[in-house]
Formats: sequence, structure tokens, C-alpha cells
Amino acid sequence: MTAICACLAACGRSEAPRSERPVPERPAILLVTLDTTRADAIGPEAAGVETPAFNALAASGRRFRQAYATVPETLPSHTSIMTGLYPGGHGVHQNARSLSKDHDVVAEVLKNKRSYHTAAFVSSFVLARRFGLARGFDVYNDDFPAGRSERTATETTDAAIAEITTGDQGAFFLWVHYYDPHYPYTPPEPYRTRYAKNPYLGEVASMDEQLGRLVQAFDARARRLNVPSAIVVAGDHGEGLGEHGEAQHGNLLYQATMHVPLVVVGPGFAPGVVDAPVSTRRIFDTMLDWNGFKALSLREAAGAPNEFVLGEAMKPFLDYGWQPQVMAVSGKFKAILAAQVETYDLAADSSEAHNLGSAANLPAAVRKALDDYPIPSAAAETAPVALDDEAKRRLASLGYVSASAAPVVRRGAPRPADMTSLFGVLDQASGLFVAQQYAKVIPMLERILAADPYNLGVALQLAASYSALGQTAQAETMFRKAAAMAPDSPDVRLYLALHYVRGADWAQAAPILEQILASAPDRLPAVEALATIRERQGRAPDAIALWQRAFALRSPAAPELAHLGDLEMGVGMTDPAIASFERARALDPRGFRRDLDLGVLYLAARRFADARDALDRVPASDPRYPMALFKRAQVSVLLHEPDAAARIDLARKKADATTRELITNERLFQNEKRPGG
Repeated sequence: MTAICACLAACGRSEAPRSERPVPERPAILLVTLDTTRADAIGPEAAGVETPAFNALAASGRRFRQAYATVPETLPSHTSIMTGLYPGGHGVHQNARSLSKDHDVVAEVLKNKRSYHTAAFVSSFVLARRFGLARGFDVYNDDFPAGRSERTATETTDAAIAEITTGDQGAFFLWVHYYDPHYPYTPPEPYRTRYAKNPYLGEVASMDEQLGRLVQAFDARARRLNVPSAIVVAGDHGEGLGEHGEAQHGNLLYQATMHVPLVVVGPGFAPGVVDAPVSTRRIFDTMLDWNGFKALSLREAAGAPNEFVLGEAMKPFLDYGWQPQVMAVSGKFKAILAAQVETYDLAADSSEAHNLGSAANLPAAVRKALDDYPIPSAAAETAPVALDDEAKRRLASLGYVSASAAPVVRRGAPRPADMTSLFGVLDQASGLFVAQQYAKVIPMLERILAADPYNLGVALQLAASYSALGQTAQAETMFRKAAAMAPDSPDVRLYLALHYVRGADWAQAAPILEQILASAPDRLPAVEALATIRERQGRAPDAIALWQRAFALRSPAAPELAHLGDLEMGVGMTDPAIASFERARALDPRGFRRDLDLGVLYLAARRFADARDALDRVPASDPRYPMALFKRAQVSVLLHEPDAAARIDLARKKADATTRELITNERLFQNEKRPGG
């Protein structure tokens, strides 16, 4: 089999059971992933920063000097680490997507095939369990302090050490993810002062201190249980820091964002340094190799005949319709394909300042891998995991916002490397749009569209911003422009329907939304908009069915569940209404104000004890307190409580115009003696 065939098989395969060798003693495995950490920002060769914990691991293990991420974004890069696949194989090309259940993650293999206890502690909402990497973990800790979307390395380490020190399983796999060197760079003291001129390095140094604590606790556990240990520490991607015009990451494939640190300490990895290019996807194979599975570990992959490294940056293509980007590294040469080929001699030109173009003598298999790399479908891949507004805000707060419309894919689209002047304003505009700051975002969107006139997502955001501000004429002009860009786009129809829903012409949205849902039943914004319309039309059963569909696609908030409960209660759907109110109360016990409604529903369902408890929670300050007392008296009689007569009397004393007549006519009260009677 040629190298290119093997490479493409790795891109596209579904992970099959691997052949096994005799099982060695299972090591305790620690995987630490360092988010947004450049290869030149940590380790013994890093300039201007002290990282003693990482350096100690590098001295005792194998350091891979030319390790590469598969994608310069957190979720897809980690997905490659956990599955051993390039993105073309696992299908996750951007953040806010979800890994298919067709692909095993390493925790599933270790747990199911080798009986490992598995635990993960992640530091960013980008890796929350909803995105698919939690499978196979006995513990998946993605708990962030209230109101935050990330936590510090100190907070994550504290949680991980608590797990390490309390467990007694010998076969133990622990994944810890640190997020600290991520923009904005705000290291804690003393690193803030020590690295005042370079706070990015300050965050790396602070993270390294926590790495030292973690490794010390992990090693102590392995010694206590007398099991061998294995440790892998790797960056998930780097940070541009202004190189090649990229301040952060996600848009380009240069060394600043793709070249990452990697060190392995464990069986078969003698101390030393490896200069051959390797992919972080081989971490998956390395962990399986330690457990007797036949797999091409980092040890064998480094320098293997015909082995080369691939990578991609598809975000600009999937979000804006710009050229797709693919990278290959073979020996000392690195090639980037984005409509044209850039080639760099990394040994002589590590900063990638001198593009050799097609003049470099790339192996034929490498050039074929670039040409044949599977490009995702923009129309299929731009639909993210169904997210509620809170989840979108949390991602936006971390700087991760993807386009909500499939882009216009066209010949002659710009190369991302030629559009660097827009990177910052695109990110800022996306964040403002998600935050619904429409007046502020309009000038930015207009500027972007002037520079990139076929950016459909920006055109639709601009139309939606005008619509939200009530600027109907400007909105409809922009909708016509978007329709001219993409005449058959369902996204244009969806945004137009949402525009109608906001205004007096909301009925015009219904047939558009029905058409969209006929071909895409799970298009969440369309489901929610049509549910709103059905409510306005008085079609409560249809609205209920649509809201239930929406909440199956995303996690509802407590007020949304209470609203659904109201609708269900209004049409006599007692049991579904109870379920909705119960879920709302479970999500927000302190903010729940519907105990009277819940008590009435329990009473209708003849769940008298539950009705009693719910009605007892209604405070005297509630305007409907007289009704709560009346219903509580009914329940008291039905439960044969000894104080039923007293409760009837209290209901009479506190009665209002509505309940006074109800009490008088209530047959349940006729035979109850008044207190002292």
C-alpha cells in the first residue's frame, strides 16, 4: 500500500477493533493537553520563559521537537488526539460541532477493553460533554465556576488531584486539559508582574506550575498502587501572536499555530529528542500500544518510511467561503495548499518567511495527499450542535463564534492568508452579534462586506441587525442582496422568515418556515420561530409539539420549560405539564414561582401528597396565595389530615373575590367541622 493510500485511509476510516498483542501490565496513564501553547513557548529551548515542570518531563522522556496539531482549533484538535483520526476521518472541523458515535474515543477503548477507570477534567466550555468527547469517561468534569465559561489551571488541578488522591484503581486513565494561555492573557501573580511585558508567556509559566503539582500527585498514586506510569503532555494548537498577520488562531496553518510541544514519558520511550515530524493524532495509538494493541505509536511513527504529517484549517472556508487550507510536513519541508502552494524549508526558515512555491522538491505522495485531502461540504458542515442562547454566549465569551449560514463557495475565492486584515474585526463583530449589540455591530459588518462582498454570513447578520433595530427598509435591501449572492440558500429564507416574525407581517413567515422544516426537520431556529407563530395563531397543540422538538435539540432554560408547562396546562395535557414544571423547578429551585400551578396539576392527577408539598411552598407574598390556600384545603380533606377544618377556615379568612365563592360551593368542605365545632 502506498503512503498516500494509508494516509487517506487514516482520514476516512471508522475506527475498527485493532489486533492485539499479549497484554502488558496496564500502566496508569496521564494525558495533559495544553491549550493554545506554541512549541517555542515551553520547554528547555523556549526563550524568555521558565517552565521547570515541563522541562523535567522532557529530561526524563522523549521530546518530539517537530510535533504538529491536526487543526488550529481546540475541539477538532482534541478530537484527533482522542480518536487517532484526521478531521477528514472524524468529521469535526470546527468548534461547536459534535463527534459522531461511530468513532470510539480512547477512553472507551481503555475502559471497555482494558477495564481502566477513566476521568477527565477540562477547563473550557469548548470541550463540554455535549460535544462528544465525554464518552467512555467514568468522570467527566466540565464544571465551571458560576457565570464563567472556563476555569484556571489551579482550579482544574485542584479538582483533578482530589480525584487522584481518593481513587484506588490501578488501571487509571486521567485526561487533564489546561486552557490558560488563551486570549485575553491575564496570568495570576507572581507571573503577572514577572512577565508584565509578555503576559502570554506568563500564562504558560503559571500553567507549568500547575502541571508540576499534577504530575507529582499522579506519580505518587502510581507508586502507592505499585503500577507503572505513563505521561503524555501535548499542545492542542499554538497562538499566532501577530505572526503572518494572525493575532490568535484558527485561520491559518503557519508554525505559530500548528507547531506544538509534545513529550512522552512511559514504557518504550527512552529519554531523548526526536526531530522527525509527528502528528498529535498518534497519541491515541501510543496509549493503545501501551495496552497491547497493535498500533503505530509515536515511537514508530517518528521517522517511519513514507510517514508524513497532515493538517487543515477549514474555519475560513466553512464560515466565509474562502479557500480551504491543507498542510503537509515531510522531512524538513512544509507545504500549504490554499488555491496555490506555499512551501517552506523549516530547517533553514523556521519563521516561514521565504516561500519556495512549487520549486521545492516535495515527494510525489505528499503533493498527492494535499491534492486529494477530503474537503468538507460547506453546506453540511456549517450546522453546529444545537445551542441555546446561553451556550452561544459562552462560546462567544471564549472568542469562538462560527457562522450560522453556509457560505457561498465559488471559484476565485480569497486565500485566508490574503484576508488577515479582517480577522480581528470578524471575531469582534461575531461576538457583538451574538451579544445582540446590533447598533455597534452594523458599522463593522458593513466594513467586512465592503472588503469581502460575497460573505453571505456577514450579509445575513447585517440584514438581521437592521431588522432587530426596526430598520425594515435597510433589512429588506440587504436580504435582496443576500438572495442575489445565493439564490437557492435555505439560510437566506430562514433569516428572512425570522425578519418577518419580528414584525407585523409575521404570518408571512409560516410558509417559509414550513418549507425549511420539510427538508431540514432539525433546523432549530426554524423550529423555534414556527412554534412562536403557532402560539400567535392560537394553535397551542402545534406550538407544544414544536417546542418539545426544539428542547429535544437543545437544553431549555427554566423559564422556557415553565412557558411550555403553561401551554400544556392550557390544553389539558396534565402529565406533560407536570413534567415541564418539574424540570423547570429542578433547573432553578430558587427562581421557580409556579408551585401553585404545579400543585393544581398534581391535584388533577390525584397525586395528593405531591400537591400538598407544592402548595406548601407557595409564599404568602404570592398574589395568588388565596387560591393556594383554597387548593391546599382541598388536598387536606382528600388526605384526611387532622387539621383539614383549620385549613378550610384559614382559606375562608384569606379569601379573595374569586376563592370566596369557590369555598362556599366546594362540596369537599361541607362535612368538615370548623375548629372548636
